[in-house]
Amino acid sequence: MYSAEPNFGLKFISLLAIILLLWVSFNTIMRKWLKVERKKLFSYNHVNEKHKKIDWTIRIITIASILIGFIINISRDSTDWFWFLQSWVVLFIFIVISETVRAVMERKYAKNPNTYKLTISELLFVIILFFILFKTDFFGLL
Repeated sequence: MYSAEPNFGLKFISLLAIILLLWVSFNTIMRKWLKVERKKLFSYNHVNEKHKKIDWTIRIITIASILIGFIINISRDSTDWFWFLQSWVVLFIFIVISETVRAVMERKYAKNPNTYKLTISELLFVIILFFILFKTDFFGLL
């Protein structure tokens, strides 16, 4: 018989709501403070064609890394998996590299000189937020 914690779904949704609220609040405050326009939701927001090519190269490498990591780890005992080939590690590295490239391209080519500062501050905020979540066992909710 399946016996999951009865409040897991509610705790999970609460955690997601807290994270989303923190993220959106930080983004809104920083955008207003740095006077940066809001990016379109669910768009890639490439600065130029060079950025688009680099970004897609990073994405393809990430997908290949996830697939190769999965194949390698699935062939091993689950207690002997390589931590650096697990999908969450590859995705975290992808986010850091992708946003760093975005910041560099914005620094060089964006019209607003504060755009890259927003990208760097968002990246640092996300890294710190997820580190805190991990170290506090997701604020004790899960």
